[in-house]
Amino acid sequence: MEHAARVHGVGLSVDDEGMGAPVVILEARDAFLPIYVTADQARAIHLARTKTPSQRPMTHDLLLDMVTDFGGAVDGVRIDDLTDGTFYAKIDAERYESGVRKRFVFDARPSDGIALAVRADCPITVSDEVLDVAGQSPEDFDIETYDRGVRDD
Repeated sequence: MEHAARVHGVGLSVDDEGMGAPVVILEARDAFLPIYVTADQARAIHLARTKTPSQRPMTHDLLLDMVTDFGGAVDGVRIDDLTDGTFYAKIDAERYESGVRKRFVFDARPSDGIALAVRADCPITVSDEVLDVAGQSPEDFDIETYDRGVRDD
């Protein structure tokens, strides 16, 4: 089963030594799902969430513009697998040709899928299998630090 997810925050994780790594926190099925990303990906997701304009199109903006200009749409993003500590995602898209709907599924990094979903305002879902393995209690997180104080609550 898949569960609707939302981006709860983007920020830095902090380990016992005070070191941080960029992380996106998804919220689904009453659990938080931390997905470690690159600094560039964290920035791309953060800018899209806060609707911060950039002077030039960022990669995900460009991709979404190209998809839509070619008559397509991004319908949703699924985070559906976790193997050897690596998350896997799918981007569901569609395009109409001569009135006939054609569906497409693209393999993607979750960070790219999330960055597109935030821009396209389309659903993100997470599978039970992923949440069962990697979902964590919200009480385990200091969410005040995410998105530099910008919170969805």
